[in-house]
Amino acid sequence: MFPSTNTNTKDFDWAMLALVLVICGLGVLQIFSATRDTIWAATWWRQILYILIGIVLMWIMTKADYHALVQRVYPLYFGSIALLLFVLIFGKKAMGGTRWIQFPGGFRFQVSEFAKIVVILLVARILTELGKEVLDIKELLKISALVLLPMGLIAKEPDLGTSLTYLPILAVGVFIAGLPWRYWATIGVVALVVVPVAYNHLEDYQKSRIVTFLDPERDPQGKGYHLIQSKIAVGAGGTWGKGVTRGSQTQLKFLPVPHTDFIFSTFAEEHGFVGVAFVLVLYFVLLMQIVQDAQTSPDRAGVYICMGVAALLLFHILVNVGMVVGRMPVTGIPLPLMSYGGSSIWSTFLMLGLVNSVRVRRFVN
Repeated sequence: MFPSTNTNTKDFDWAMLALVLVICGLGVLQIFSATRDTIWAATWWRQILYILIGIVLMWIMTKADYHALVQRVYPLYFGSIALLLFVLIFGKKAMGGTRWIQFPGGFRFQVSEFAKIVVILLVARILTELGKEVLDIKELLKISALVLLPMGLIAKEPDLGTSLTYLPILAVGVFIAGLPWRYWATIGVVALVVVPVAYNHLEDYQKSRIVTFLDPERDPQGKGYHLIQSKIAVGAGGTWGKGVTRGSQTQLKFLPVPHTDFIFSTFAEEHGFVGVAFVLVLYFVLLMQIVQDAQTSPDRAGVYICMGVAALLLFHILVNVGMVVGRMPVTGIPLPLMSYGGSSIWSTFLMLGLVNSVRVRRFVN
């Protein structure tokens, strides 16, 4: 157990927990509806079990002193690197990638989801210890290298989508720390040069996703099928939606993995524009609560932690929602708290527990 300090449970953000449980509840309802009469019909009650365990993990992380976690981040970081290497060598291969550690009973553990938490703590420690108003190029290269190492290992699995989720953690950290605009301009120029080169080194399926995103009608019965069906489902929802278990695209099995990557498509079809707006408002309120906790943090480490979590969740939401409506390439990035999956749910609850660890220590000396 990580060291903890005496904190008052009344300072725990019960409103955040209630908000999170509402989002999770909508996710469970949609998983139930989307997987009826399919091989995934049992996933909704498993999701409930994952959520209950997630609540416990959130509470444990809240009680843990985030200062102690920040101080011990380097052993956690190298442990994460070792586990990512283990996944590459001995991991469970599924859906075209080697991304999981397989345990007895069929449970799979995705290391890359939990390594995000370690990277948030790592960025918080490095930038807090620097104690400067503005970063210089040497410091930027150091922190970038430490973040790019796990990113590279995850991309090698291959899981390009998850690897990219580490970038907003780094970006928001260096932005808050203070990075001269000439460096941002240099990064932009380098990105323009690197992207075409990087494209040539992508896996064939990753290239096809980008081509499909640009022109899904190019192969409507093949690679563009999933994206086309997703857009049809979103549009078919109209204002109020077709109702739970009544979405034609969802119930007639036109959508792939409707309980994970494309859960927002099925939700939009069955709950319409009103339901979608409601969920997006819930996410907005959750993100604003995390930002507020950053503003009331007792130190800079807490600020970096809260803003790192907010940036990561925002990236997940924007990419997943953009993906299902055809504004982003299909990347396999889950929708936080709604998509099915133990690793995703638990890592999100742990991150929210980390935010609460900062919150409840606002008045602790």
